[in-house]
Amino acid sequence: MPPDCRLARRLVRAAAPHRGTCPHARCRPLSTHPAQRRQGVQRVGMMQAWLDAFPRTVAPIIDEIDDTLNFRLSRLISDGPNATLTATENAQPAIMATSVLILHVLQAEFGFQPQHRVDFTLGHSLGEFAALVAGGYLSFTDALRMVRRRAEVMARCSKEASAAIGGGEVGMVAIVCENEERMRALTDMVYDFLGMGSDGSKTDSAEDVPAVDKVLIANINSKNQIVLSGSIERITTLLTHLRQFGGHDPRAVRLKADSPFHSPLMKPAEEEMKRILAGPSESAGDRDIVTWPGHMPCVSNVTARPFKSRAELKDLLARQCVETVDWWGSVRYLDKEEKVRRWLGIGPGKVGRNLVGKGIDAPRGLSSGTVKGGGVWGIDDPRHVEEIMKALDETEQAYED
Repeated sequence: MPPDCRLARRLVRAAAPHRGTCPHARCRPLSTHPAQRRQGVQRVGMMQAWLDAFPRTVAPIIDEIDDTLNFRLSRLISDGPNATLTATENAQPAIMATSVLILHVLQAEFGFQPQHRVDFTLGHSLGEFAALVAGGYLSFTDALRMVRRRAEVMARCSKEASAAIGGGEVGMVAIVCENEERMRALTDMVYDFLGMGSDGSKTDSAEDVPAVDKVLIANINSKNQIVLSGSIERITTLLTHLRQFGGHDPRAVRLKADSPFHSPLMKPAEEEMKRILAGPSESAGDRDIVTWPGHMPCVSNVTARPFKSRAELKDLLARQCVETVDWWGSVRYLDKEEKVRRWLGIGPGKVGRNLVGKGIDAPRGLSSGTVKGGGVWGIDDPRHVEEIMKALDETEQAYED
């Protein structure tokens, strides 16, 4: 549930008191899915409302976060300063920890058990770790340590990349087109410019380009939005090329992140992830760090399909550092192939669930007042939890014709 952990649910399997049979001969059950958040949604004080509302549940989790990381991350989240919290090595574990904290509140205070009420889980970029915790594949403490270490290496990679180009800027730029058709054409031109095939595979010419000179499509976020990652100068050159020679003039928006995530510049982070994932769990003795199978399928950022095995999960979770996050493909897969109709976003911020809401088919048979944002609920404020839990119960037996 970008970083967004998102849970998806096929309601016919719900462990709810309203279970019943479908009254229509050709009925199809709705589905629900939770999602987790990506970096950029962190803010000072984002845990405080949860601590105030549910102190007995939240206080022990905050202690666990600090004990796991051996420093007072909770104080940084509570008091700032914002500039320190926004640093990659702090922002990533802060967002991931907040998302899982909210999930624990749902479990402890409202009896919401993902293994009984959710069919799929996925998360955007960083959010994939919270999604794996929600799905039962990673323990909270193992995932938190992993995210902190991953973020530390990513921060170092960004500084080294900037130094390698003489102090030039690195980062990410979102590209927005008018419609899906123009986005497909633009994406093909981007791949051509970068020396890649139309499927994103590298051609021989791309292999010889130093990582610092490369630009990658970091995210495919929706039918009309992609994100480029790498040297800002190189991205600017690419955009000039598109405008001069391709007949495209897309809207380009520089993202707040000052790191080129999901690009070849993050190769050391991929290697560090492989090393950690090859070792045992630190929270459960010599047990494998990945539990297989989990409680429900988790959709991979890289393949836009559920992980197929423990080995594949480890491989793809590491590769996610340097490869494209196919969020749009993941959403389409759940919407079109798995017929997911209820989506639950858990964690700070609204960007991830807005991207889902724009990309899915509007649920039929549900009032617009019951399912908000195109079939997406978002839990980022304790004041809204009771209302959302009630809405989930009320739609438990809603069906399509």
